[in-house]
This record gives sequence, C-alpha cells and structure tokens, in this order.
Amino acid sequence: MNDIEIKQLIITDLDQLQRISRQTFYETFNSTNTEENMRKYLDEDFSAEKLSTELRDKNALFFFAMHSNRVIGYLKINFGPAQTEFQEEEGIEVERLYVLSEFHGKGVGQILLDKSKEIALQKSADYLWLGVWEHNARAISFYKKNGFIEFGKHIFMLGDDEQIDKLMKLKL
Repeated sequence: MNDIEIKQLIITDLDQLQRISRQTFYETFNSTNTEENMRKYLDEDFSAEKLSTELRDKNALFFFAMHSNRVIGYLKINFGPAQTEFQEEEGIEVERLYVLSEFHGKGVGQILLDKSKEIALQKSADYLWLGVWEHNARAISFYKKNGFIEFGKHIFMLGDDEQIDKLMKLKL
C-alpha cells in the first residue's frame, strides 16, 4: 500500500490511540491468553491516564499509520530514560508497533518500522531494540527479515501470566 500516511500524535489523539492500542493488542494476543489477563492488561496498560502520561513524555514519540483518514496501525518509540530497559543514549526502543489484522501483509508494519529507523538515524542512535513475545512467530520473522538479531530475553507480565519476550536489536 503506497497511500499510507504517517502522523505524529499529540495529546488530542488520546482517544484514537487508546482505541487502536486496545484493538490491535487484543487482535494479536486474545487467542493465546485468558480473557481475565487480557482485560487486566488492556485496562491497566492502555488506560487514558497511562497513555496520556506516555504522550506527554518528551522521551517518547507516537505515530499513526493512516489509510483513507482511518487509523490502521501505530508505533511508539522511546529514548533515554523512557526506554523500558537499558536506557542507553545510543539505543532507541521500539516499544510498540501494531497494525490492524485486516492490514497485515500489506506493508504497513514496514512503513512504521522504517519511520523508527529514520528517527533513530536523525538522533544518531547506534541501534534499535525491542522485545517480542517468544510465541509471536509472525513478528519475529518480520524483525529478522529486517536485520534484527536476538540478544537476550526478559519477562513480560500479561495480567498474572509471566511470559518471555525475546530481545532483538538492529545495528544502524
């Protein structure tokens, strides 16, 4: 799809961000997690209060992927102290990159990942890094195709379920 627009978010985009965050996360992980854990995660991690704080953080940026004025995906990248781990100045975290399931395989994820690379290069970062659930084969394959390599693991809590994320890094 070559008619995708990328829009940087501002605080007035909060409602749309909350909707796309919840919908894409649910679409991606609902079949492999309990309804209770999904509800808890969606309510806590995508609350208006939490997303509002993230949107106001000067060390984080959000972008929407738009198609025909519709939000179809989004990206969140973190710098310095906003990173969930490491917090090294030479690295930038891709914390969230999600696309509506109906747009999977249409290049939207690639456009969002390319945006993260563009910003990382503008900020003279040495690498991008991210965590991806060890059972999310589609995402792992996508990141490997883009040159990311596994360098570790960490625990990701989904409700009360302790899950393992692979940590992946792309040298720029």
